[in-house]
Amino acid sequence: MRRKDNKERKDKRSSSKSSSSKTYTGTLDITRSGMGFVIVDNIQKDILVRPSDLNRAFHGDKVRVSVTRERNNRSEGIVQEVIERKQTEFIGIIELNKDFAFFIPETARKIPDFYIPTSGFGNAKDGERVVVRMTGWAKDDKNPKGVVVSVLNDKDTNDMAMKELLVENGFPLHFSDEAMEQALRQPDVIGSDEIGSRRDMRDILTFTIDPVDARDFDDAISIRKLKTGSYEIGVHIADVSHYLEEGSVLDGEAYERATSVYLPDRVLPMLPERISNELCSLRPHEDKLTFSCVFQITAKGEVKQHWIGRTVIHSNHRFTYEDVQEIIETDKGLYHTEVLLLNELAQHFRKQRFKSGAINFSSTEVRFKLDEDGKPIGILVKESKESHQLVEEFMLLANRTVAENVGKIKVNKKNIPFPYRVHDQPDEEKLTPFIEFAKKYGHHFETTSPEVIARSFNKMLNEVKGKPEQHVLEQLGIRTMAKAAYTVENIGHYGLAFEHYCHFTSPIRRYPDIMVHRILAEVLAEKPRIDKKLEEKCRHSSERERAAMEAERAANKYKQVEFMKQFVGDEFNAVISGVASFGFWAETVDHKCEGLVSVQSLLDYDDFRHVDTEYALVGRRSGRSFRMGDKVRVKLVSANLAKRQLDYEWVLYVDEQDDETQKARKPKKSKGKK
Repeated sequence: MRRKDNKERKDKRSSSKSSSSKTYTGTLDITRSGMGFVIVDNIQKDILVRPSDLNRAFHGDKVRVSVTRERNNRSEGIVQEVIERKQTEFIGIIELNKDFAFFIPETARKIPDFYIPTSGFGNAKDGERVVVRMTGWAKDDKNPKGVVVSVLNDKDTNDMAMKELLVENGFPLHFSDEAMEQALRQPDVIGSDEIGSRRDMRDILTFTIDPVDARDFDDAISIRKLKTGSYEIGVHIADVSHYLEEGSVLDGEAYERATSVYLPDRVLPMLPERISNELCSLRPHEDKLTFSCVFQITAKGEVKQHWIGRTVIHSNHRFTYEDVQEIIETDKGLYHTEVLLLNELAQHFRKQRFKSGAINFSSTEVRFKLDEDGKPIGILVKESKESHQLVEEFMLLANRTVAENVGKIKVNKKNIPFPYRVHDQPDEEKLTPFIEFAKKYGHHFETTSPEVIARSFNKMLNEVKGKPEQHVLEQLGIRTMAKAAYTVENIGHYGLAFEHYCHFTSPIRRYPDIMVHRILAEVLAEKPRIDKKLEEKCRHSSERERAAMEAERAANKYKQVEFMKQFVGDEFNAVISGVASFGFWAETVDHKCEGLVSVQSLLDYDDFRHVDTEYALVGRRSGRSFRMGDKVRVKLVSANLAKRQLDYEWVLYVDEQDDETQKARKPKKSKGKK
């Protein structure tokens, strides 16, 4: 009884303190020691939270914190409420008892064991590794409660590794039963009333263009020639919002994910496959509900007018990118006349974009060839070709057109909140050293305005094509750029040179596109509403996008290490892809697999220091350097799957003037080192 009284007095004290203190919302970062720091936008120093004041919050959670004291220029506080969990599913070991079980999470930051009631065991056996979903944590309970959602197969190390990456980044592996039931409840047949309420475009030639292994087709393109000689070209996007009731359980779980996650051997979809791969996927020879931008475009690429609205389409054919590329290169194939015309228009749009100031960074994509067990047996490097650019340019046109239209709408003389996709101007701190570095290769930048900077970038990118320094200047140039994000504050998209831009074309895999569709539908119905929480939703979507990218990068790294394990002890030609005080990263030419050459392994040759402005390690005595873009030969000495880490040893320099014979030079060991 006394303990309870003491607890009540402590709670009252905390409440009393917080009532007169400042309260903030931020993201909780918990160190390995257990100390917490709440990161709040626009506050220079994080708010310290001691372990006893975390109030059931976990690392990465969005929390409300009250400042209780200021000491040594540092605010201290108490977590008052968990607003949003970063992670609701955890991997760990289950310990079964007769009437209950405890789940011990395997996390870098320690959290309490979970209490699992008998009904939550599932098929789990004592001591097995399982995935548990947190179902709640009552105020008076010492431990959170959970339920087993799946049992992991210890023998399938790849499957476990991929699931761990997803869970660590806050992506639930399963949809709830209620969400799945809502997805399955959706009818297969499109009613005549629904078709009657839409523009019927089923009799117009329509096709999709996607990767060969794609299963969810977000977008389709239609084309027909008009009597005027112009062309009517439609960009049709799956109408996911028709099937996804706003505020439903399924909608809530899609929002929490905010994006599909693409790993080398699987996709974790934002929506159940019933919706993503069946109802909404624009499969050939099926009637589908879509949201469309329909353009009238002349043969010279002038957009004369456009229409936006809900439609029903019927795709005539499913193309892969390879199919379309073959048509472009051979002038032969199914619907080749239409494909070639679309490609010609797309290339015109692309040329105009770059003329207007869009930045032409080239992109390559590394993919793994996997066996039936998911093990990598080869690495494929894919470049952006005209078939990819065809789709890209028409999607950009639709995204920009939708954003421009909604941007004109005002309620009470104010713009309505809208989830723009924005990209800020280059970071001056990163741009300055890059400009100095580019000068060493003879490239001069004008910096009088953002538009002039973009022109300088394009001039440089055009001049370096095919030259040894191309890769390093492209990579460093990309690093000077700000990160694109979602926000209601429309600052434009610098990289694309668009004043208005949004994401409209991929609602199956991106939640912001669904938000755009809903707002667009309200605008077209002349019933726009003000969503005061839209900026918060944009921030959440941006954060989930970053988390997905982190999971994808980590998964690709895992596959790289798994692939390279067979080559430990072998030597490879590589390019220095990054430099730090503790060493340099080298990426193999043939496999695009990056690993670290530790500065410790170079001590026999010299004492190397990191020179930021040179993007290089420079020897103090010899003056020899390892600079980004240098060609080197390295030996693979370690491939650690647990750490997802490759370790290389430097073998020799590769003379860039003699690639065929790989003529090399290797400095002598420094006499000052043993």
